[in-house]
Order: sequence, then structure tokens, then C-alpha cells
Amino acid sequence: LLGQILDQWFESEPLKATLATDAMIGAMTSPHTPGSGYVLLHHVMGELEGRRGAWGYVAGGMGALSQAIAHAAAAQGAHIFTEKAVCHVLLGRDGRAQGIVLQDGTEVRSKLVLSNASPQITFLELTPQEQLPKDFVQRIRQADTRSPVTKINVAVDRLPSFLAAPNTRDGQPLPHHQCSIHLNCESTHLLHQAFTEATHGRPSSRPMIELCIPSALDPGLAPRGCHVVSLFTQYTPAVLADGQPWDEQARNAYADIVFDCIEAYAPGFKASVIGRDILTPPDLERIFGLPGGNIFHGAMSLDQLYFARPAPSYSNYRSPVPGLYLCGSGAHPGGGVMGAAGCNAARVALEDFRYL
Repeated sequence: LLGQILDQWFESEPLKATLATDAMIGAMTSPHTPGSGYVLLHHVMGELEGRRGAWGYVAGGMGALSQAIAHAAAAQGAHIFTEKAVCHVLLGRDGRAQGIVLQDGTEVRSKLVLSNASPQITFLELTPQEQLPKDFVQRIRQADTRSPVTKINVAVDRLPSFLAAPNTRDGQPLPHHQCSIHLNCESTHLLHQAFTEATHGRPSSRPMIELCIPSALDPGLAPRGCHVVSLFTQYTPAVLADGQPWDEQARNAYADIVFDCIEAYAPGFKASVIGRDILTPPDLERIFGLPGGNIFHGAMSLDQLYFARPAPSYSNYRSPVPGLYLCGSGAHPGGGVMGAAGCNAARVALEDFRYL
């Protein structure tokens, strides 16, 4: 249990709760959920430019990272097509992947097919079911893809000023504005309470909030004097109690709760808001293809990691369909902005390509 690990090393509840958020992030778990300690390890085991456990902002926003990868691929001769939805994987008579078919009917032939879509989309929607073992399909269907995350993007006309560290008169960003700010994280009990509410189909009344202001480091993201605020919030169930829909009313009601919480820490925040974009778990699934809204393509629990990701006997990026590979977050080692799954899958695919 994460709670036990933190209790062994720390005494301060705010510190323990702040560290615990990296074990809760993107996961429908609490500090008292068995196995939650691994998710914390997953988030701190990496490094950034030689600094262990460090995170960073991407200059120009996260889309700039995708553009950098695209430019690197194009420089090596890759052809990239966007807004071209895939209908299904094209199979030969021998059951081997031979390319893909687009929704407009266009066939793209290839000796190898790599998918960084989720295992659910790759194998339950794009691959003919008769070509897959029944136990494999069942495993993919039964995977835990629950997500507690509602992402809220906010545009503000001034920098938030927190009671704990008020802004200076010049309104320039202070060191804490350039970091991840954790709210409603005074104790692990608060995190567990927020989790419990979501398990009963109710959005947390005092949600866990990770607040980042990327424009404090990258001014080009917003007009002069204005800022963009990224809110990563939990816990919101994908399915609300009593069959209530995640409609505009429900979205805004939850966002109002989040904004009220921020207001308590930073008076004047609500008055500074000039726009907001609310993405609940169903929205994240619909827009980005994340199963259940899960940012990791599936829970990072020990029963869904290592040799069991996405299914036992298929953790080596190969699939039951020869020539079809999984290279996204649903493959080992799981989610996070690190590219490990894609790098490993490419190596396996290249190794197989030598024998075609």
C-alpha cells in the first residue's frame, strides 16, 4: 500500500499527500488501494536531461512534441497522413496483416502494421474478431480501463495569486507558478475521501487538483499578461450514479466545484477566467480514443503490467495476428510521455522484417 510506504519515510501529512498524487494520477485508486505504490514508482523512475524523477514542460505545448516526432520521421522518409480514419486492418488469406483500410475505402498496403491506438480499439474494433483467440479477446474486453480524470483547460487574464504566496506588484511569475501546484492535498485522508465518492458514482466534492501554468515558462502560449492554466482533476466517474449523463449541466456543475476550491486558495481566480474547456472521462474517450478516458490505455495495476500488458503471452509487442504490432501505452511498460513502448515495438518489428 502506498500509505504504508509514505508512513515509513515521512511524518508531514501535506508532504505525504502531495507525493501520493503521483500514485493516484490517472488511476481510479486511493492511497489505501493495494498496488498503488507501483504507480508512484512509475512516475518517478524516469529522468529528464539527466535529472532523476524530473518532469518538464514542452515548449510550444504538448502538440510540439508530436510535431518534433513527425519532423524526425519525415526526415527519414516517412509519409504522414492526418484526418484519415482507419476502418480496419487488412488481412491476407494466410491471416497475416497486409496493411489497413481507411474509412473512405482507400487501401494502404504494408508488410507490417504498428498501432499506437489502445488495445481495445486495435483488437476489438479494427481487427477481424475471427482472427483472434477467444481468450485473448476476453482479456482485452475485461481490462480495467476506469478513469477518474476530468481535464479542464482554462484561459485567464492574469496570473493566479495564492494566499500562501501572493503575487508581486509587477505580476511576474514566481517560482511556484512554474511548478505543479497541488490543491486539496492536505492529507491522504482527503484523497481517499475524494476517491470513495467517485466509487459511488459521484464526482468528488473536494477533488484532487493538479494545477499547472505552462505559460509562466512559455509566454508564447498566451497573449501578453494572460495565461493558460491546466487543471488535472480527480475523481470523476466515467458513469454517474442513477444513469445521469455527463451533459453540459453536469460538466459545468463539476467545473464550478473545482473553481470554488481554487478560489479558496487563490481569491480572484474565478473573476480572472475568460474561457474554459471541460473534458470528462467520456469526452476523453470520444475525442482522443482513450478507453474509458484512461490516459494510460488501461490501469497501471500490477495485474496489467509487464508480461500481462496487454495480455499474457503478448507483452512483446507482437499480437495474435502476424505482422500486427501494438506500440502505444497499452503495451509494456505502459503510459507516460517516454516513448519506450514505441521504441521497443519498432525494434521488434524491424527484427521480424528481416525475415520477410
